[in-house]
Amino acid sequence: SGVALFNLFANYKSEKTSWDNSLDLAYGVIKLGKSDIRKSDDKIEFNSKFGQQATKNWYYAALLNFKSQFDVGYNYPDDSTIVSHFMAPATTLGALGLDYKSKDKSLSFFVSPLTGKVTFVNDQRLADEGAFGVQAAEYDTSGVKLKDGEIVRYEFGGFLKMTFKKDIFKNVNLQTKLELFTNYLNHPENIDVNWETILTMKINRFLSCTVSTQLIYDHDIPVPIERDVKGVKVPGTGPRLQFKEVLAVGIAYKF
Repeated sequence: SGVALFNLFANYKSEKTSWDNSLDLAYGVIKLGKSDIRKSDDKIEFNSKFGQQATKNWYYAALLNFKSQFDVGYNYPDDSTIVSHFMAPATTLGALGLDYKSKDKSLSFFVSPLTGKVTFVNDQRLADEGAFGVQAAEYDTSGVKLKDGEIVRYEFGGFLKMTFKKDIFKNVNLQTKLELFTNYLNHPENIDVNWETILTMKINRFLSCTVSTQLIYDHDIPVPIERDVKGVKVPGTGPRLQFKEVLAVGIAYKF
């Protein structure tokens, strides 16, 4: 397997104003046994947060977030049915709230009671299936489509984002990001979770070892599962916790 990770950031700080920007890109492939090469990682994420100082460590802040992916995804082991691609899905999130920054800038804690989230599914077949939480197409009893599935889904709710980045030991850096979102308009008790962590251990000037994990839960995303009905395994879908872990040794360059 192989993966490329790219993180670009540009931050501005004056006496009363703070503006943080970051772009995270990732793409990876994997070869397992006799299986064909598959995509193992694919990520586009842009963040921009603007703040005006309210107290010593707190800022009135506005946040913009965009997420999508580069390449198509398949319903493996079925490598012909496309289940995702660029802008299917894509999410844009805008939030107004308060942002806390620690004295050494390693910890940031953003909380927003006013957050708009828009999900795009720029593929009519996937939209008709109701993928990624959009409204599915409507059909009559004979299977004729009466109404296309919606390619956009709007949500309004509360958002919390915590980031931490610091050298915890010599040549060992820890980065973690936790995002929580609740939709006020539809089952606010179901909280969307995205938790990413990267531990980087520097070996020498160019080589490093990284351990990365990601945990995702979204009640609106159906995951293929099997249910036990009177001892019989019945295929279906339902919300599930998803987890990914990657251990890698490779080339890292910081400038």
